[in-house]
Amino acid sequence: MKFSRLVSFFCLSASLIQPGSDAIAAAKSKLPPAAATNTVHFEQWPEVAAFSNDMASKHGIDPAYLRAVFARTRYIESARQLMRPAPAGKPKNWQAYRARFVEGKRIAAGLAFWDKYSATLERAQKQYGVPAEIIVGLIGVETIYGQHTGSFRSIDALTTLAFDYPETPTRDARMQFFKQELESLLLISKESEIDPFAFTGSYAGAIGWPQFMPSSIRAYAVDFDGDGKINLSTSAVDAIGSVANYLAAHGWKANLPVAFPATLTGSEAHTAELQSSLSQGLKATYLLSELSGFLSTASSAAPSTIQYGVVDLQNGDAATEYWLGSENFFAITQYNRSYFYAMSVFELGRVIAIARENR
Repeated sequence: MKFSRLVSFFCLSASLIQPGSDAIAAAKSKLPPAAATNTVHFEQWPEVAAFSNDMASKHGIDPAYLRAVFARTRYIESARQLMRPAPAGKPKNWQAYRARFVEGKRIAAGLAFWDKYSATLERAQKQYGVPAEIIVGLIGVETIYGQHTGSFRSIDALTTLAFDYPETPTRDARMQFFKQELESLLLISKESEIDPFAFTGSYAGAIGWPQFMPSSIRAYAVDFDGDGKINLSTSAVDAIGSVANYLAAHGWKANLPVAFPATLTGSEAHTAELQSSLSQGLKATYLLSELSGFLSTASSAAPSTIQYGVVDLQNGDAATEYWLGSENFFAITQYNRSYFYAMSVFELGRVIAIARENR
């Protein structure tokens, strides 16, 4: 389906951060966009004018049209504040994080979602190789199945962050990221002939049931319901297909397990091999035989012929939990670069699948 056929992309209310989107932002993005203000005139900013000229040069969009758009765009102070790093506080706690996402409300909603869209989930698994429980887990973590998709106007949030990101060590890189997302949003608007002010989502600009950033919408969103439109905000079917397509494009392999619990076989504090394995990055690089000196898994289902990465889930003052993640675990981290996030998706989907089987 050509992207130019994408039409009708309207959103609902409250969510996360990347692709877009992280899950901690789900609660934060419930803040209403009432903090928006028109006292800032983006159309008068030199940086915005330069961006508009670049859009005109690259994409043939009339600069006068963009000036009019930015004259209506509001500054979102709350979005800017939410991007500030959290103050140093308690150490990370996986079990506390898990309890926020693997809980009764999401499990019940996930069961209902799976029942309603079982045929679509089966079709997505057949086409993309991504199991229903992973898709169900991810959409549940992101927005509780469309219940909280964000109420910020996307153009307001993205423009604010693209041109006035808070002072942080990564400010320049983050501003460039949001400029690219703003560019993608304006291109979606142009190509689909949709008012750029019609898009709503999280304070970081993520849109719809799966919280795709605009660049991910252009690259990975699919018309899975076959109605000639891509709509991640009102079509759960499009959301299901798009999540599966995204994961498949980021390394998901059909029939590969996701993760297995692991146990230390040496001293955590003095095992150089363990520390080295934890610096591997978001990828699976080790065979079980290469990890046997300091980690083991009791699961007989863990294949010895595939590669794993060591996943450490810190538990505050309690002992760290270790898992062995396959390439599929790390495919989930391409959606959100957090071990806690990826494990929450895996765990929520698994719990819902078990509950569904045991009804």
